[in-house]
Amino acid sequence: MLQQILRDMYIDPELLAELNEEQKQILFYKMREEQLRRWKEREEKARMEEAVLRKTARRKQSNGKHVQWLRGKDGEVWVWVMGEAPGDKPYEQISEELIAEQARQQAQKEAEELWRQKEAEITKKFRDAMAQEKARIVAEKWKIETEDRKAAKLEEEKIQEELKKREEEERQKGEEQIRQQEEIRARELYLSLKQAQQHSQHSDDDQEWEEQLRRSKAADEERSHKARRARDEYRRQSLRAIQKGRVAGLSNLFQGTSLNSNQEIKLNNSSARPLLSLSAASSNIWERPSRPFSRDVIIRWFKEEQIPRRAGFERNTNRIAQWFHGIISRQEAEELLMNKSEGTFLVRISEKIWGYALSYRQQSGFKHFLVDASGDFYSFLGVDPNRHATLTDLIDFHKEEIITSSGGELLLEPCGQQKNPPDYSPLFE
Repeated sequence: MLQQILRDMYIDPELLAELNEEQKQILFYKMREEQLRRWKEREEKARMEEAVLRKTARRKQSNGKHVQWLRGKDGEVWVWVMGEAPGDKPYEQISEELIAEQARQQAQKEAEELWRQKEAEITKKFRDAMAQEKARIVAEKWKIETEDRKAAKLEEEKIQEELKKREEEERQKGEEQIRQQEEIRARELYLSLKQAQQHSQHSDDDQEWEEQLRRSKAADEERSHKARRARDEYRRQSLRAIQKGRVAGLSNLFQGTSLNSNQEIKLNNSSARPLLSLSAASSNIWERPSRPFSRDVIIRWFKEEQIPRRAGFERNTNRIAQWFHGIISRQEAEELLMNKSEGTFLVRISEKIWGYALSYRQQSGFKHFLVDASGDFYSFLGVDPNRHATLTDLIDFHKEEIITSSGGELLLEPCGQQKNPPDYSPLFE
């Protein structure tokens, strides 16, 4: 869904209304990034086309060369003698700076290549260590029940923290080694370029020096900017990878049984939870449209794609979860949550996207989060997402982990049905 929005650079107003302020800000930020990327592509293409046109024009004018002198305010030919004007550097100083800059750039380039190799080795080493540790935990077949889930989670976090600490120590050690190698290499290249420069003829092309200095400065600024962005992206991806690994680990440890289409499903309501039998799968081949356009299509999607993935069921049972609701509107969801305490929530099927909407009761009102289910996972739309194997995994995860850092939303109390039959009955008929 997010890829489609960025590709079209358009979001349906009704879908936009379903997003909260934080999701809107993140979505608009990503759309702005996409606009900048496209603008840079167009600028680069225009620059290349202009260069081709200039080259063609120079070839056409090769038989009619002429010189036009630049004139000063006094009407006379403007003359500048390098080294004599105020603020000009001597030729020897400019030459020294050029050689030093060339040596530094070459050394930095070699250091960057060494660091990429070192970083790949460190990442592979600790990724393999993490995989071996998880394999060991699974091999021991820990039978974790509800009361000791927190202990299992703390154990996993402790192991991850230790590995992360060791990785950071080795990374710092590798950075220090490469920095020292870069300094040594810069000195070697400086001496080499200085010696070569002493045996070469002095260049008479002043414009070449100016252009080289300008390009060197621009390249240095761009490299610094990319390095800062790379460091920030690495920190963000590292934290996100730890979170995703933790979610996947908990999902695997507490994974429930699968549901056959012929099994009986228990529907919960305020008074009783009757059992309904699912009908056989439709003989027609299901092909999902690009977006939901009717209730019948949404019901068909839920039966064809979501029931086999146990969407809306309690873990390890065939009973419908208390927080699960059918195709109800935002207003109906808020009416159900009106007199509830902060932290009460429900999950309803969205009519805007292939997925769900989580409605949440906060102290000052309500929040609604869209849950994308168009792929092979469940994740919040617009918020840098953790990916969960099942809808129940997503709900259980955010019973202990907040949804957004600014809002601090924790799923504390499910909001059940107030109607009989329940509002999700059409989904299982």
